[in-house]
Amino acid sequence: MKFITLTAAIALTAAAASAQDMVTYTTDQAFEDVAFGLETAIVNQGLVIDHVSHVGEMLERTRADVGSDVVLFTQADAYSFCSAMLSREVMEADPMNIAFCPYSIFVAERADTPGEVIVGYRAFPEGEMQKVQSLLDGIARAAIGEK
Repeated sequence: MKFITLTAAIALTAAAASAQDMVTYTTDQAFEDVAFGLETAIVNQGLVIDHVSHVGEMLERTRADVGSDVVLFTQADAYSFCSAMLSREVMEADPMNIAFCPYSIFVAERADTPGEVIVGYRAFPEGEMQKVQSLLDGIARAAIGEK
């Protein structure tokens, strides 16, 4: 009986953990407007966008090459950037926080939900990295016009 209870507890914890791995917000705004809002929100924080990964284009371009006929996104991009000040602060607390840098926020329109745009980011662990999560949350919300 203890084994079954422990297994059930582990399964529930794993499901909860995977659900908490990402923070997302949805909007009916156009993809281009949200992407522009995201770029603006990042720059307004005094940050520089290091790279924009055109994930949707790559997946579509390589779809046939990998033997798939599934269209995942109408559009999807991921924006990478860093904050020298905040990164230094969290890495002085724990140098292994380097694993989380650079920071990334994505904007996507899924093919199965056209007209619904998602902006989001990976969740960070408790502790010092919550400062980074707070920054990303503010940027993601600003991208869709939320405070």
